[in-house]
Amino acid sequence: MDLSTTYLGLKLKNPLVASASPLSRSIESMQRLEDAGMSAIVMYSLFEEQITHEAEAVEHYKSYGTESYAEALSYFPDTGDYHLGPEEYLDLLAKAKKALRIPVIGSLNGITDGGWVDYAKKMEQAGADAIELNVYYVATDPAMTSTDVENRYVEILRHIKRSVKVPVAVKLSPFFTSLANTVQRLVNEGANGLVLFNRFYQPDIDLDELDVKPGVGLSDSYDNRLPMRWIGILHGKLKASLAATSGIHTHEDVLKLTMVGADVTMMCSALLLHGPQQATKVLKDLEQWMHEHEYVSIEQMKGSLSHRSIADPSAYERANYMKALNRFKTLI
Repeated sequence: MDLSTTYLGLKLKNPLVASASPLSRSIESMQRLEDAGMSAIVMYSLFEEQITHEAEAVEHYKSYGTESYAEALSYFPDTGDYHLGPEEYLDLLAKAKKALRIPVIGSLNGITDGGWVDYAKKMEQAGADAIELNVYYVATDPAMTSTDVENRYVEILRHIKRSVKVPVAVKLSPFFTSLANTVQRLVNEGANGLVLFNRFYQPDIDLDELDVKPGVGLSDSYDNRLPMRWIGILHGKLKASLAATSGIHTHEDVLKLTMVGADVTMMCSALLLHGPQQATKVLKDLEQWMHEHEYVSIEQMKGSLSHRSIADPSAYERANYMKALNRFKTLI
């Protein structure tokens, strides 16, 4: 059974990639992921605030909507609270490249077009096979237009693409007025891949302390519906790799996302819940399903149920919304 796929120009042995998570904070943990069958690992994110904590631009943008969104000042830890500083991160990346046989992808997380993006070059020098750019930004200023937000993504990507030769993927949220146009702009600017979607961790209210508190909620399989829809819509329309993230827990999730057009499926919550051995189980179940249904390769099924491949593309559009509501009505 040929499970191989290609992502960002990298030939991978299967479509399971470990998404950025605490599981990449040590060589031992990353080795366990490799042994479990993962075909590549995205390193834990290096944050802009770690690199340029005192930069005026960072302080300016961080002040937007203080106390009201997921990266407000009160949520962000002191510099000393980080598990790894910038230099330690690069050292871990270099050691991971020597210790592992699979590709290692560096992860940069930030919100401004500042000097911090030069760390993409340092990641490349440390041996990163690719860079994942995660622009985790919540626009809370009413004066900021959708074009302003989109331009920020494009400008950061442009800066990074000028400094590195390795492939660059952009990890996006789904909250764009015209997502298809935004991703096309990013591809035009040189993005080699798109990771859909970033999960914004929503704040909660502590009723005892009457305070806004950060919170982390792990995904379940239902959460892959949104990336499933958009990967299905975008497959074959962009000259870029497509990675599915959020809600990848079982072999069925991998199959569905592959059939709509994902080149890889990224796992995080399932690994945190069940350990690296979950990857081994998913791969075993994936091969069994493919054998039973007479598929010989991942490439054979990739994109077979995408927007451009199915008989009724409206299933991805408004018609699906109407059918879902009518089906629910029949259950009452």
